[in-house]
Amino acid sequence: MYYSNINIVIADDHEIFLDGLSLMLSRQEGFKVCGRASNGQQLLEIVNREKPDIVLTDIRMPVVDGIQSTKQILAAHPGIGVIALSMFDEENLVIEMLEAGAKGYLLKNAHKNEIIDAVISVYQNKNYYCSQTSFLLASMIVRSKFNPYAHQQTPVVLNDREKTIIQMICEQKTTQEIADKIYLSKRTVEGYRVKILEKIQAKNIAGVVIFALKNNIIKEEDVL
Repeated sequence: MYYSNINIVIADDHEIFLDGLSLMLSRQEGFKVCGRASNGQQLLEIVNREKPDIVLTDIRMPVVDGIQSTKQILAAHPGIGVIALSMFDEENLVIEMLEAGAKGYLLKNAHKNEIIDAVISVYQNKNYYCSQTSFLLASMIVRSKFNPYAHQQTPVVLNDREKTIIQMICEQKTTQEIADKIYLSKRTVEGYRVKILEKIQAKNIAGVVIFALKNNIIKEEDVL
């Protein structure tokens, strides 16, 4: 689906990364990078001036870090969608960003298609979890104060077949393996997977795992 005029502000204190991400997003049809910051104070000033739709921000930044920046941004502009940019070893900081109000996070080495997908998802007021999310981080998110379903107006209702398929998705079984296990065609299972992702508003396996843990469809010991 095409979106027009998604205004984005990016913050990162590494100039080469900032340049590359800005250039990539600027080339995406419908996206506009309306500001760039190298520290949290600059980010706050630009956001207050530009009032973007989306903020992509590093967590570790000088002057004001991403966590405090996110809190201040959302206190003044609650409609802005914040996406955290994280390194591999920053699980605790990712949790703090989500608790501060970020709606998603990405590892800095995420593929450009995933970055675009994350921007569109958060623009649609959906949460986005990086596809490389570890089961450890998923369980930390579930135990945290972050409530990924706060914006949902009605509870998600799943039947037993859908719950069974979710359990097997969390076990990282392929569509063919699931089909063989529950005696359905591969095409039917693919249809179930699409319907499940739509129902729980997940974009990838990470989102499915977090939903399943949060709703007691699986237990931590099943995936850790």
